[in-house]
Amino acid sequence: METQLLPTHTPLPAVDAAYDPTLLTEDTDEYCWTPLQLASRGGDLQTVREILEANPLAANEPARGYYGQTALQAACIHGHEDIVRLLVEAGADIHFSGGNNMQRNALQFACGQGNERVVEFLLSHGAEVNTLRDSRQGRVASSSTDRHRSINAAEASSSSLSSASPKTAVTRYNGRTALQAASERGHAHLVGRLLNLGADVNAPPSSTAGLTALQGACVNGFAGIVSILLEHGADVNGAAAKYKGKTALQAACLKGHAGIVDMLLDAGADVHALGGNNGDATALHAAAEAGNAAIVTRLVEAGANVNDGGGRGQSPVQSAARNGREDVVQLLRGLGAVGRSGGGKLCFS
Repeated sequence: METQLLPTHTPLPAVDAAYDPTLLTEDTDEYCWTPLQLASRGGDLQTVREILEANPLAANEPARGYYGQTALQAACIHGHEDIVRLLVEAGADIHFSGGNNMQRNALQFACGQGNERVVEFLLSHGAEVNTLRDSRQGRVASSSTDRHRSINAAEASSSSLSSASPKTAVTRYNGRTALQAASERGHAHLVGRLLNLGADVNAPPSSTAGLTALQGACVNGFAGIVSILLEHGADVNGAAAKYKGKTALQAACLKGHAGIVDMLLDAGADVHALGGNNGDATALHAAAEAGNAAIVTRLVEAGANVNDGGGRGQSPVQSAARNGREDVVQLLRGLGAVGRSGGGKLCFS
């Protein structure tokens, strides 16, 4: 008896919107996943096997729609190990990082999802821990001329990375390197594994909504990973993404991770560095906006200026007032802040 392929409107499994912000509805043109992509995402191994047996080329059907994913991307983002194996054995391109949003390749998705077996499988089939900008062709390419270099070769060559090497790059919108993805999601074992393979601890963030590995760990309060990254040379003052970016210190201040704030300040974090939605606010603006009074005090003790206008002349008092943090407004006033309270905007929300 022939097994039916998934119908067009098969319900999709629940997702973590912060990691997989797929918004599919029947009344928009975003709902354009292929049967193989739907089956791969939903974990339907039998359907995936039947589709590939009938048409192996389906393994590389392109992602469509704003939030589309290839079959391999979809399987990796949900940790479906057996499906990942089938797709790769059928010829799925593990280096592809297409799609219009969440532009990440299979390894980057897998490192964010945290399935160590999927990560090791991809590495054993040539996945690269670093991707580099090919200046001649203006594209993201594998960091090795032989894309199918073995893990052993990667381990042997990791010590040869130098300042003369090309900088690791990510796709423009919401991209992550493998290390950035693992750090942001709190997968400490994978962070260590990737660092041992030569992952670039200071790879720059994607220009829109990007995070360095350290910034990602700070956003979500993973103090252990912050410590590991700092020990491996992470730049405590790595620049924020151009749009919707945060420095490591701003990220910790915004989320109220006081212990990490102390770690970063002890490591030399710059309290005056700019970041935010439009790159015009400081760590003190972030703490004030979020209403983290104890961190506001800590920053001022570390040299933050209570009247710092950031990049556009907005004071921390205005940031606090704009978000209804009257207690922080009064705290800042007591610490010497002057000027009006009104007219501010949210710099990080």
